Amino acid sequence: MTQLSRRNFLKLTGSSAAVGTLSLAPIAHAQQGSPPLPPGSTTLPYPRELVTKLSELAINQPIYFSYPDDRSPCVVIRRGREVKGGVGPEKDVVAYSTQCTHMGCPVTYDQEAEAFKCPCHYSIFDPDNTGQMVIGQATENLPRVILEYDDTEDALVAVSIDGLIYGRQANII
Repeated sequence: MTQLSRRNFLKLTGSSAAVGTLSLAPIAHAQQGSPPLPPGSTTLPYPRELVTKLSELAINQPIYFSYPDDRSPCVVIRRGREVKGGVGPEKDVVAYSTQCTHMGCPVTYDQEAEAFKCPCHYSIFDPDNTGQMVIGQATENLPRVILEYDDTEDALVAVSIDGLIYGRQANII
């Protein structure tokens, strides 16, 4: 049986690290089209996307959209009362990812219960309290879509996400 010397072990692990670093090159290349980030920044730039007009939102009626890309289903809801993190003149509009933080199952908004429910493992999330997990298998809140309201255009605009979308290492790649 041949023993591996410390020197040869370091040579082998050093080569693996170099290969791992080189494998990140396509990701860096893909991000070249993005605007440069300020030095020391740890947040990727999110796109600004129109979600809907506030006048098109009925109270407690969800509207589905995707953000920050087509693989990220989300929902916007007008609650009809001021809620934590809400936007608009009444501070009553919120938006969330509709992927459960437990295993990525699609959560649905139950209008009667006024809560998000996951049909896979029965997690429930509170839209009035920043998507807080109330009960179930999930251990994280629903990722909240950060909205801005433009009163001159009556527009609700998605600008970022608070929380990690299920199944991703980063929300934007």
